[in-house]
Amino acid sequence: MLDRTDAPTTTPTAPLSDAAQRRVFHSKVDTIRPTYGFEDVSLAPGTSTVEPNDVDVAQTFCGLDLAIPILASAMDAVVDARFAGALGRLGGLAVLNLEGVQARFDDPDAVLERIALAPDAEVQDLLAEVYAEPIREELIAQRIEEIHATGSKVAVAATPGAARRFGPFCAEHGADLFLVQSQVSSARHLATGYDPLSLDHFTRFMPIPVAVGNTTNAEAAFALMEQGAAAVFVGVGPGAACTTREVLGIGVPQVTAISDVAAARDAYLAESGRYVPVVADGGMRRGGELAKAIAAGADVLMIGSPLARAAEAPGRGTNWGMAAPSPTLPRGTRIKVGTVGSLERILFGPAHVTDGSENLVGALRQSMAALGARTIREMQSVEMVYAPSVQTEGKSWQKTR
Repeated sequence: MLDRTDAPTTTPTAPLSDAAQRRVFHSKVDTIRPTYGFEDVSLAPGTSTVEPNDVDVAQTFCGLDLAIPILASAMDAVVDARFAGALGRLGGLAVLNLEGVQARFDDPDAVLERIALAPDAEVQDLLAEVYAEPIREELIAQRIEEIHATGSKVAVAATPGAARRFGPFCAEHGADLFLVQSQVSSARHLATGYDPLSLDHFTRFMPIPVAVGNTTNAEAAFALMEQGAAAVFVGVGPGAACTTREVLGIGVPQVTAISDVAAARDAYLAESGRYVPVVADGGMRRGGELAKAIAAGADVLMIGSPLARAAEAPGRGTNWGMAAPSPTLPRGTRIKVGTVGSLERILFGPAHVTDGSENLVGALRQSMAALGARTIREMQSVEMVYAPSVQTEGKSWQKTR
């Protein structure tokens, strides 16, 4: 039996103050908003359908007529003069990377072959070595001339730091569109070591349209439009060869990003009367994803790795990020996509597979027809639903590819 000295003691708990009782703690995760990628949503049929042959996917983009809403990414494994000509003949537009191998080497094919064949353990060091070579203006002029010789319009891309140097030069040598493209674009860039590019001044100074990317933010997109952007590219890290999301932890799923920027486009149109196209850049592998990107609000679609699989692509069945790799922090990885056939087959069929990765434009047309959309603008108005089970529902007998 315990005596009084052995009994446990307790300290009376003081009542909470009124302030403590009212205290509320706010965590960042309390305000996390849901965001959606292509696999999270589906397109819902409406009350009408149209004949696929009556669907019109043509449009004017930055003053250039496109028969199909397809841009080829400014990636070295995707775009050279030959590929630009092939895509131009099919109705799309290729974008040449001004800071890639085409502007650094007299014989870029030999360099591309080295990269394609390099062992995995050596490829990052090789990429760093290749992109350390200086960019040569005479090669830029030569590539522009070569693309024009194929009958295609010429679109070129450079990072903001290089845009001031190459923009006027490219315009003078016949480029039709200049894309200022960076990992994350903003209307206001701060730097202490150099004078940042003034986009407002650059767009007014350039005699050709200037498109800008990439962003995922509506306010940033609106500001870029106010500063004269002829088009805004959407997507941070969704590409198959991009490592931004893994290395830097940055990115917004594409359906949400496209929808947000499209809302900025519509608001800017209402205020200014100027329509600024939205380009979904990256993350699309199959026809259904192209359809979802347009339904989310995109006007044009930029794709890389699906086109790197074409026989005309210079990457020999490989692809890697467009950002010039750094020896200390590579921002893209080489992936092996294989070569499946001609560019025409990838875009227009006939498809030899059932996963939607071939006949991309045909699938887009069929989707639009089934949803009653005759034009890109009508497709932007179709209903989208949250449907994470849409890709697995009833598909247990289909083998994962």
